[in-house]
Amino acid sequence: MTTISRITWDAASARRTGRQFLAGPTEPTGPAGSAGPAGGGTPVAEVVGAMMGAHAQVPSAAEVSVGVRTSGLTRADVRTALWDGRSLIKTYGPRGTVHLLPARELPLWSAALTAVPTGPSPFRREVRLTEEQAAQVVAAIGEALEGTCLTLDELTEEIVARTGPWAGDRVMPAFQELWPRWRQVLHRAGWAGTLCFGPNRGRKATYTRPPPVAGAAGVPAGGTGEALGAFVRRYLYAYGPATPQHFAKWLAAPTGWAATAFRELAAAGGIEEVDFEGTRAWVAAGDTDFPDGPVRGVRLLPYFDAYVIAAQPRERLFPGAAFERALAGGQAGNFPVLLVDGVVAGVWHQRRQGRRTTVTVEPLVRLTARQERELGEQVERVGEVLEARAELVVGEVRVGPHA
Repeated sequence: MTTISRITWDAASARRTGRQFLAGPTEPTGPAGSAGPAGGGTPVAEVVGAMMGAHAQVPSAAEVSVGVRTSGLTRADVRTALWDGRSLIKTYGPRGTVHLLPARELPLWSAALTAVPTGPSPFRREVRLTEEQAAQVVAAIGEALEGTCLTLDELTEEIVARTGPWAGDRVMPAFQELWPRWRQVLHRAGWAGTLCFGPNRGRKATYTRPPPVAGAAGVPAGGTGEALGAFVRRYLYAYGPATPQHFAKWLAAPTGWAATAFRELAAAGGIEEVDFEGTRAWVAAGDTDFPDGPVRGVRLLPYFDAYVIAAQPRERLFPGAAFERALAGGQAGNFPVLLVDGVVAGVWHQRRQGRRTTVTVEPLVRLTARQERELGEQVERVGEVLEARAELVVGEVRVGPHA
């Protein structure tokens, strides 16, 4: 009879924070094993790979996410990796949101994300694209962006020229205006690897086709199924133990599809069942070593940090008052959070003026003298990442959740 490992919250939290470079001022050191980060050619890309992508809808938040996980990187290093070294790609990742991803891992991400079933359209029937039209648009995007950077307006013209006027009809409701119909599948072009962000042209975003990357991690020989299995194991290495429901929530995927994927992986021996605080959960096969003690320390994590989005169960990560104060209707990421001993224990906000930034922290628990010192160090670190001089103010955060 197979013995099932029993994993406590403290053990899971300690391992997750360690693998997320959140347990101490450590530096990336390279590949971390078959189930873990594949490395990305630079310390920045390695950190982003360990996070399973850095949410980049707010660029400064992505820079802070990466920077606070190391002792020396700044926003300049992140920008260099993105625009000069090209070890990072800015594109559409989990949940169809903008992420930074390691460039060499893009084939794996594309194979896994395109395997996620398309959910029901939120738009009226006369606004929607058919699957045939969606495929035409994604192909047209790839053709239009080959070897060039285009703004949205320029890309719209190219897509309409390649598909038909229906693609450019302004029928898609968004932010109190109407967008061209084709933009319903903008994120799917990112998932397919035919689109990523290029450098801004003035205040306008541009898009281009991801360039080929030397040494890129290709799709496993078994195709999409093998790619999805590798992707699930990577997720479990970073955030396990986890259930199919946790994985589906992180990815915004159907829970039934996720359950099937886990069941097939378990049957093939790719993942292993564990008891996680009395709940049936999973880790990558053989990855059952966990730290003995709980995590200690104070961290400041920005909007939509990967750790607060992906680590589950959420009621353990956001205990007590944090569940009401640091979540927006149960949704994580809308507030920058104060992490104390691996759980959310406050919120914070930074306001920049020139070369100075004021960091206001609202703790929800009484901090010890040691934790207060660590908080001061974290505020200094945030300032270093943003290349600003930081000042700590302890008090109420009056800024609402990020829209």
